[in-house]
Amino acid sequence: MKKKYLIAILVFCLVLNTVLLTTIIIPAYSHKQEKELAEKIKNATIKVTLKDDLQASFLSNVKVSDFILDLNGTIKDDFKINTSKIGEKEVSFKYINDEELEVPYSFKINVVDDIPPVIWLNNTYTINTNYDGNLLDDITCADNLDDNPKCEIIGEYNTKKTGQYKLTFKATDSSNNTTTQNFTLKVVKPTNKNNSSSSSTPSRTLFSDVIESYKNDNTKIGIDVSSWQGDIDFQQVKEAGVEFVIIRIGSARGIKGEYFVDKQFINNIKGFNEVGIPVGLYYYSYANSEEKAIEDAKWVLKQIKDYRIDLPIAYDWESWSFYNEFHQSFYSLTNSAKAFLDTIKEAGYDGMLYSSKSYLEKVWYDTGYPVWLAHYTKQTSYQGEYKYWQLCSNGKVPGINGSVDIDIMYK
Repeated sequence: MKKKYLIAILVFCLVLNTVLLTTIIIPAYSHKQEKELAEKIKNATIKVTLKDDLQASFLSNVKVSDFILDLNGTIKDDFKINTSKIGEKEVSFKYINDEELEVPYSFKINVVDDIPPVIWLNNTYTINTNYDGNLLDDITCADNLDDNPKCEIIGEYNTKKTGQYKLTFKATDSSNNTTTQNFTLKVVKPTNKNNSSSSSTPSRTLFSDVIESYKNDNTKIGIDVSSWQGDIDFQQVKEAGVEFVIIRIGSARGIKGEYFVDKQFINNIKGFNEVGIPVGLYYYSYANSEEKAIEDAKWVLKQIKDYRIDLPIAYDWESWSFYNEFHQSFYSLTNSAKAFLDTIKEAGYDGMLYSSKSYLEKVWYDTGYPVWLAHYTKQTSYQGEYKYWQLCSNGKVPGINGSVDIDIMYK
């Protein structure tokens, strides 16, 4: 019996000794290895030759390697550098040198705004003597980053006196980038409205023709609707082959106006839900800040909680004719869209950005969300990525009186 106890005690001591060796001796040995490795890295051979130009444009796609001329090894992670803020930025990375050691290195770059403001103005600008506006308000002057670029008209003119005035429009942003454009201001007498009417019938795009031309295994053909389409025969629309619909939910009455629900929204969403056509939405926004865009999104979410939404909710901002009133750069405008779409996503819905080809190319930055492209043509030349394509506004669909937009969804 005593012998069994002695064996048990001996086994216990051996186990205890093993645990002590594991928890004390091995960590001490690992610490020694780490110390030796740190010493090796400290004395490692580091040869990094940077390029002369350590400057990056605002929101440019640059990587670590874009600023390195040569180094004795291989970059471990050649990551994209965040250039969303102008000014000095430190870039830290690691590389494996020719001694097979992972060594750290850092350098500084200067992120600059080198893109001049945009002036949307033709060679001539015509007004009549009844004009009571302000040219600086009506001629779009905008910048990629500056919410309030300095805009000025150089030259003398009189909006109440007929004539042609040779002028220069000048725009300067906070980084001192400047754009100038010469133009002729034509001041003319008011003319009587032409009461003659055209007897020609506007052309229409048949939904059946769109199906024949664009329907394949990778596409679905649908429409987008609002109160402009009036009362819809939903069953007839379904029988015509419409595979999805994007419904206008509503808007606000201007920048600071109250919200309103589209007059046909409830009828439309109930009707399309009942016949089983997948539904997406779009909201026409007048947001002039990220905070207002988030408020817009929360309003939308309140309106849709009782309905089935199968497809994305689109952010539709297109107040280009009075863009100056919003005091937003293209970057701020994009961030407002992203704030709306992020809020929609957090609530469990998909989002997308709606815009025309021209503004997608000239104004919007990447929101990180799919694009709903508006380009009325048989074959779009837009080079960016898009999930939906609104190809016409003169569509004719059985079950809908008047014209309707026709869209293609890419699976």
